[in-house]
Amino acid sequence: MSHRIGEYSERDVLELAGAAYRTGAASFSLDADRAALLVIDMQREFVEPAYCAAWVPAATRIVPLLARVIAAARRRGVPVIYTAFAGPYGTRDRPRAGAAMPNRYPGEPADGLFEQALIVPGLEPAPGEIILLKPSYGAFYDTPLDTMLRVLEKDTIIVTGTLTNLCCGTTARQGYERSYRVVFGADVTATNHAAVHEAEVMTMRYGFARVLTGAEIIAWLEARGT
Repeated sequence: MSHRIGEYSERDVLELAGAAYRTGAASFSLDADRAALLVIDMQREFVEPAYCAAWVPAATRIVPLLARVIAAARRRGVPVIYTAFAGPYGTRDRPRAGAAMPNRYPGEPADGLFEQALIVPGLEPAPGEIILLKPSYGAFYDTPLDTMLRVLEKDTIIVTGTLTNLCCGTTARQGYERSYRVVFGADVTATNHAAVHEAEVMTMRYGFARVLTGAEIIAWLEARGT
């Protein structure tokens, strides 16, 4: 499709947008030695079956593949940084509007929920790996993540975990706006509505990240010289 200014029809621009949402790929190069893997909120409240109303069944299903991605990152020497929606300050460091959102379910927060950073079995941090406690959706908000990445000399983040459209997507956006190259895991992120997951992956592909499957991330991490 070749056009000059003023020659784009409605059909043209919608076709271009549709292609970018479905199959677009960010053109930046990938260097695994410049990357860090973020494992977002794969904690008991979201991942353990039937533990509480915040359970994301799709997050439970991605555990085996995500474990393989984590293992590949460790073999390559890529830092693995975990996050958890938890912390020692109760709700005092969280956005005040949060309690009014529809994703706060009746009877919650119950005692003991979202207070401890309990990563689910199968994805446990290795000795020396950090669990970053965050008070809201994005991992860059009111945390030292940006400083950590700069100290590690990493300019690429690989976003995995849950929920795709909340904590993962917000983290990807925050990283993009801080000039990080963002890799977003298409099938190693998960949320509680299939259509919402697909829409968020499309949005990431369109404007924020290079979207890769877990298998593609592993292949990239295992390829030498990239």
